[in-house]
Amino acid sequence: MTQEIHGTVADGFEAVREEFAAFVAGERSDYEGQLCAYVHGRKVVDLWAGEGADAGSLYGVYSATKGAAHLVVALLVQEGTLELDREVAYYWPQFAAEGKDALTLRELLAHRAGVVGADGGFTLEEVADDRAIAERMAGQRPFWRPGTAFGYHALVIGALTGEVVRRATGRTLQEVYEERVRAPFALDFHLGLPSALDDRFRTARRMAPTPEQRALIDAQPTGPHTLTAIAFNRHPARPTDLETLPNEPVVRAQGPASVGGVASARGLAGLYAAAISEVDGRAPLLKRETVAEFGQLHSAGHDLVARAHKAYGLGFQATADSAHPFLGAGTIGHSGAGGCQAFADPRSGLAYGYTRRRCAFPGGAAPENNRLAAAVHRAALAR
Repeated sequence: MTQEIHGTVADGFEAVREEFAAFVAGERSDYEGQLCAYVHGRKVVDLWAGEGADAGSLYGVYSATKGAAHLVVALLVQEGTLELDREVAYYWPQFAAEGKDALTLRELLAHRAGVVGADGGFTLEEVADDRAIAERMAGQRPFWRPGTAFGYHALVIGALTGEVVRRATGRTLQEVYEERVRAPFALDFHLGLPSALDDRFRTARRMAPTPEQRALIDAQPTGPHTLTAIAFNRHPARPTDLETLPNEPVVRAQGPASVGGVASARGLAGLYAAAISEVDGRAPLLKRETVAEFGQLHSAGHDLVARAHKAYGLGFQATADSAHPFLGAGTIGHSGAGGCQAFADPRSGLAYGYTRRRCAFPGGAAPENNRLAAAVHRAALAR
């Protein structure tokens, strides 16, 4: 049975609706997802599909949370509260332990710290608590010499940068985000979901791999104490189940800044629209030079954790380099393990957000983002 497509598109974006409808028609009957986009601060795409879903449905957005977290860091750098080339230990003296004293905030944001996880792993309660992670990581010996290589700090980067924010401002990253970013723009993107909104949350669902995908998984060397296992907390006696993290009430309530965000596609796209464009009469949150600094490539090549080519700016994925090469240079964004994607292309003025309920294989931005983002980008350039 063909799913009904809900929502609207602006004139000139009809092809985006057609692309979304064509994708949904080829999916399983229980597909559920949302697509939203802004161009120069104006909403031009607002679509969704799925039984029981609507534009206000909220989903776990996994690592797309890092985009919201590091927008806060960019704001504080822009204002002079934080300095990118200051040592992390200047703000957080305990972090200097085990040879981390010279690591700068810039290097930390570029996933070059080497502290991708804890030797003994984390409990679920610790994964949900940025302060607990920061306390553990301050004394952690790096897995490579800080600054000499890079690897994705999947579950800890938001706690590490968040502790720098807390030390510099006296407030948690989540508090600064709520006050300076989410509330002023009324964004449906929460780092700590209020209990009153929990009924809008849509439980994350697993996607069982096909036989071909299972063969690819089995072919990968995945020892219990590899950097990959440590970074994703798979090595303790009770490992973290990344796919179901958003379903844990403690994770949703506390909103850890690496993986705990809850959002709609409107919230994802709205965040990036607010970052680069005037929205509803409000000036952009970030100046052009700030976007350029945070979008500049800082780590590109072999990622020691992902075991693949990856590229990062400062706290953001280099989305134009590694995911969608048709986007403008300096695009800032971040995908999430469930399949969501969000970014801002300052050259075209495009801000994009996509969510889905069932986790996509193999994690990160779901494959359909390639065709959906390309359709939105073509329409944006045509305008």
